[in-house]
Amino acid sequence: MAEGLRLAGKVALVTGASRGIGEAISRRFAREGAAVALAARDEAACRSIAQEIEADGGRALALETDVTDAGHIARTVAAVVSKWGRIDVLVNNAGLGGPTPLTDPDDTRWDAILATNLTAVFRMTRATLPHLSDGARIINLSSVVGRFGVAGLGAYSATKHGVIGLTRTFALELAPRGITVNAMCPGWVETDMGRAGWKGVGERHGGTEEDGRRLAAQMAPLARIIEPDEVAGLAAYLASDDARSITGQAIVLDGGQVMP
Repeated sequence: MAEGLRLAGKVALVTGASRGIGEAISRRFAREGAAVALAARDEAACRSIAQEIEADGGRALALETDVTDAGHIARTVAAVVSKWGRIDVLVNNAGLGGPTPLTDPDDTRWDAILATNLTAVFRMTRATLPHLSDGARIINLSSVVGRFGVAGLGAYSATKHGVIGLTRTFALELAPRGITVNAMCPGWVETDMGRAGWKGVGERHGGTEEDGRRLAAQMAPLARIIEPDEVAGLAAYLASDDARSITGQAIVLDGGQVMP
């Protein structure tokens, strides 16, 4: 359990917690002393992770949550508050990717990406607001694609730009309560979504998924793919007292791909 325990006594709610970055954040928060509610559509995966956290001496709660459903959001927040009384850290991590080219006449994926990546951040934050402790932390997942455009990724890029806008707006609205709001903007991360992305990169260049992975890594000066636990480490810092004066920021973690 011991890893500094910067989050001892905190209650955290993490969406999209069944895999990838959300899973890594949940495990990291638990190791640092937080009670963690893992929310995702895949309840079985959340339950398995929660059991491992508890076996290691931590506290965890698995919740089936579709962040695009207002009823699910309300039940999730109610369950966390019923068990632990409040929420000290909210991580809006649930995300959906995929291409939405201008030539596609079907809006289905566009609507799904906006609902998951942007509208859900607004709704989840609004739902938790009455239960957030003064001085709480909100951490939103944006992306380097929230800092520049990518051809064919209109919905994903728009939502990740939008998350940064919401982050800055929420930071201003919640400053009187000492609640900080920040966004994390990872580059290529070793996740299912990342692998799907660099498979597409490889195919566009007439190569394999591994070729795409190599090309993706080379987009940044450090030429490496980020591990989910690196993103989790940044989240743990932002959730800690050490980051109490950091708010309204979009922090890039990308190996140097974006240098403002």
